[in-house]
Amino acid sequence: MVALFMALIMTKRLTPVVALVLVPIATALLLGISLEQIGAMALEGIKTLAPTGVMLMFAILYFGVMIDAGLFDPVVRRIVRIVDGDPMKVVVGTAGLAAFISLDGDGSTTYMITVAAMLPLYQRLGMNALNLTCVTMLASGVMNLTPWGGPLARAASALHVEPSDVFVPMLPSMAAGLLGVFAIAYHLGQKERQRLKFVPGKSSTAAVIAAAQNQSNSSKSGIVDDGLMEETALLPDPDTARASARPKLLWVNFLLTLCLMAALIAQAVPMAVLFIIGFSVALLINYPRMADQRERLVAHAPNAVAVVSIIFAAGIFTGILNGTGMVTAMSNSLVATIPDALGPTMAPITAAISLPFTFFISNDAFYFGVLPILADAGSQFDVAKVEMARASLVGQPVHLLSPLVPSTFLLVGLAGVEMGDHQRFTFKWAVLICLILGVVGAATGAFSLGYL
Repeated sequence: MVALFMALIMTKRLTPVVALVLVPIATALLLGISLEQIGAMALEGIKTLAPTGVMLMFAILYFGVMIDAGLFDPVVRRIVRIVDGDPMKVVVGTAGLAAFISLDGDGSTTYMITVAAMLPLYQRLGMNALNLTCVTMLASGVMNLTPWGGPLARAASALHVEPSDVFVPMLPSMAAGLLGVFAIAYHLGQKERQRLKFVPGKSSTAAVIAAAQNQSNSSKSGIVDDGLMEETALLPDPDTARASARPKLLWVNFLLTLCLMAALIAQAVPMAVLFIIGFSVALLINYPRMADQRERLVAHAPNAVAVVSIIFAAGIFTGILNGTGMVTAMSNSLVATIPDALGPTMAPITAAISLPFTFFISNDAFYFGVLPILADAGSQFDVAKVEMARASLVGQPVHLLSPLVPSTFLLVGLAGVEMGDHQRFTFKWAVLICLILGVVGAATGAFSLGYL
C-alpha cells in the first residue's frame, strides 16, 4: 500500500489528496474488510489528525495576515542588503533562519516563517525553490531533536527514560548534523551561483534578476518572473506599497507574534486553540473593517484549504494503516528477521532501521509500537534503553520526507513545489545527515556498536 502510494505521487499519476484517500481504501477492500469497518478506521484517523488540521488552517491564516500587514518586510529587506543578490548566501541564510526558528520544536511554525521570509528572495533572484524546501527541512530535522521536540519526547516516553538523559549525549551529533546542513546549503548555493552566472564581487542583484528573467521559460528551474513578485506578500523593494500593509502596526504585530510563540513554547494552551485566538486578534487589530476581514480570509483560503484537505486525507491513510493491523504486522515481521546473534548490536540496527520505518509509518507507530519491542530485545543483551532511545532518533531527517508528515505538505505547498520533486531532490541529503548523526553518535558514545 505504501509503495503504491509513493509510486503514484512521485510519478505524478495522482495528487496526494486523491492517493491518500483511494489507495488505502482500495487496499482495505482487497483485504476483504467491509465498508463499515473502513469507515470507522478512517474516521478514527481523521479524529487523530483533526487538531493538527485545525492548527495548520489557522496558523496559515495568522501568518498570512502578518505577511499582508508587513511584519516580515524589514527582515526581507535587510537580508536582501546582506546577500546582495548572492544565491549562495541566500541558501546558507535559509539554513540559519530555519535552524533558529526550529528551536521552538514545531516544524509547521518553522516552515511558515522561513518560507514567508525567504521565498520572495528566491523568486526575485530566479532561484530554484527546491533549495529552500531542502535546507529548511534538513535544519528542522536536526533541531527537532530537542527535549521539547516530538521525536525525543516520544522515545523517552515509550521507554520510560529521562528526556535529558537522551538529549545531552546527542548534542555532539546535533552539532555535527547542523554543520552538515550548512555544508549542504553552501554546496547548493554554489550550484545556484553557477546556474545564474553570479560572480562574487562582480555581479549585482539587478544582474542576477535580469539573468533570472532571461531563464524564466525554464520549467525545471523553479524561476518566477520578477513581475510576479507583486503577487507575493513579502516585497524586498521598499518603494513598493500594498494596500494591505500596516507599517504603523509593525511593533504591535511583532509583540503579538512574540507572545504567540512564547505561549506555544510554554504549551499553556493547545496549539490549535492558540492559533485560532491569535488569528482572531490579528485580524481585528490590523483589519477592523468587516469588508477587509473578508478580503483577507478570501485571499488566504486557497492555501488553507489545499493544506488542510491533505491533512484530513492523511487521516484516512493512517487510520486504515493502523486499523487493519498493517503497522503491527510490519513491526513484528521486522523484529523476527533480526537473528539473536545480532542482539548486542541492537542500537546501530535501530539507528539504521529508523530511516525506512519512520518514513513508511508515523512517529507514533514507530516510537510506541516498534521501539519498545526493539528495546526489549536489546535489553536481553545488556543494551541500555536510553541508548536505544538515542539511536532511534537518527532517522528523523528522512522521516520528514514522509507523506505521513502533515507539515511536509505545508512546506511544499507554501513554497509552490511538487511533493515528488521535493522528495527526489532532498532524499540523498537527508540520508547524508542521518549518517552524520549516526556516525557521530556512535563515535561519541551516545549509543554503543556492540561488537561491530
